[in-house]
Amino acid sequence: MTTTSFSSDAVFDVIIEGGHVIDPASGLDEPADVAVRDGRIAAIAKASDGGLSAIDAARRINAAGKLVCPGLIDIHVHVFEYVTNFGVAADDAGVGVGATTIVDAGSSGPWTFGGFKHFVIDKASTDVRAFVSINGAGALMGGMKGDILHSPDMTDAAALLAVIGRHPDEIRGIKCHGESGALSHWGTKVLASAAEAGRAAQVPLYVHTGELFPVIEASRPSPRSVLEQVLPLLKEGDILAHIYSNMPDGIVGEDEKTPSFIRQALDKGVHFDIGYGINFSYRIARMLMAEGIYPYTISSDAHGDFSSYHDNSKLNYSLPGAMSRLLALGMPLVEVIRATTVHPAAAIGLSDDIGRLAVGRRADISILELREEPWRLLDGRFNKLNVDSRLIPWLTLRAGVAHQPRPAMMPDLLDASLPDIWRVA
Repeated sequence: MTTTSFSSDAVFDVIIEGGHVIDPASGLDEPADVAVRDGRIAAIAKASDGGLSAIDAARRINAAGKLVCPGLIDIHVHVFEYVTNFGVAADDAGVGVGATTIVDAGSSGPWTFGGFKHFVIDKASTDVRAFVSINGAGALMGGMKGDILHSPDMTDAAALLAVIGRHPDEIRGIKCHGESGALSHWGTKVLASAAEAGRAAQVPLYVHTGELFPVIEASRPSPRSVLEQVLPLLKEGDILAHIYSNMPDGIVGEDEKTPSFIRQALDKGVHFDIGYGINFSYRIARMLMAEGIYPYTISSDAHGDFSSYHDNSKLNYSLPGAMSRLLALGMPLVEVIRATTVHPAAAIGLSDDIGRLAVGRRADISILELREEPWRLLDGRFNKLNVDSRLIPWLTLRAGVAHQPRPAMMPDLLDASLPDIWRVA
C-alpha cells in the first residue's frame, strides 16, 4: 500500500486512486478514483474522465491492481463473544476480513440484547446489527440444548416486539429455526410465533435450515417435509439460510434434482443466503448454480467451535473465502459483489446508506485483491476445489477510517501452515 501526505487544509481526507471500482448498484465497473471527506463519500471520478489526480487530499491510497467495492456486508456471524461459547470478536469477523457491516444471527434474545448492544455493538469499529432470536435468551450454546433453549416455553414474542421497538436501528430481523430437531419436538409452533412477530414488527425472519437441535427419533420428520412445513409460514423478504447445505433435511439435502419448493420460495419473494458455515456442499452448489439458482446474499456464518469455549482453532472458512469459492464455481464477479453489498443492504433495510458507492453515502469501502495463484479450497465435507484465484481483503475503510485485514480469521485464504489437504499438488 502506498500513501502520500498533503497539507491539513486539503480538499479531501482520503482519495483512493488507481483501483478498479465495482459498484453493482450504479453499474460502475471500471477504473475510477473515490474521495472521502468527514466519513462520507465526497466524489467519484472515472479514470477515463481524468480521475482525481489533480485534487489535494490529506491521504492518498494507491489501489492500483486492486478492486474497490462498497463495504462488504455479512448478514450471518456469531459475535456475542464470551456470552455464547462460540462467539468470535466482532472486529475479527468484520473489518478484519473486509466487512464493514455484520449481522449477528440470533446469538442474543430479547432478554440478553441489552448486553449485546453494550458489550459488542457499542464497542466495535465494525457496524454491528442483529437478528434477535425468537427465544428469550438467545443461542448461548449453539445447537446444544436447543430442545430446551429454543422451546415454546422459552419463546417470548411480547418481549421480542418490545426490544425491537426500543432498538429499531440495531435489530434488523428475527432469527428462528426450520429444521428436524425443532419440528420433532414442537412442530412449527416456535416458527409460527416468530412469523407472527416478524409481521407485527415488519422485519424479516432469518431461518436456519439443516438439522441442528437434538431430534426425537419417534417424531423425526422426513427430510423433504421440513421445508414444505416451513415455507407456508414465510413472507416476502424472509431469508432461508444455508442454501447449499449438505444436511439431509436442508434446502436440497440428498436430492439429486432441485426440489420444487425452491422455485416456490423464489416466486414468493423469499431470499436464499449462503450462511457458509460448516455444511457448505460443492455438489449442491454446482447443481443449483447450473439451473441459475444463485444465493441472494453471501454470508460466512463465522463462529468458533460449538463443543468448546472461545475456541476458533477449527475455523476454516471466511466471508472472502466463501466469495472466492462461488467465484471459482462460476458465479460472475459482479454478482458475487452484489450478493455482499446491494442485496444484503436491501435485506436488512439499510439500502439508503450502505451497499453502494455514491456521493453522500457513508464511506464504507472494501478494497480487495484478486490474487492469481493456484490454491485449494474445501467444502464442509472436505471435498477439494483447486482454484486459480481468490479474493483477499487488502484494506477496509469504515466511515472513512482505514483498517488492516487480520489473516488469523481467513485461514482458508492466507494461512501458510495449513495441512497438506488444503494444498494444490
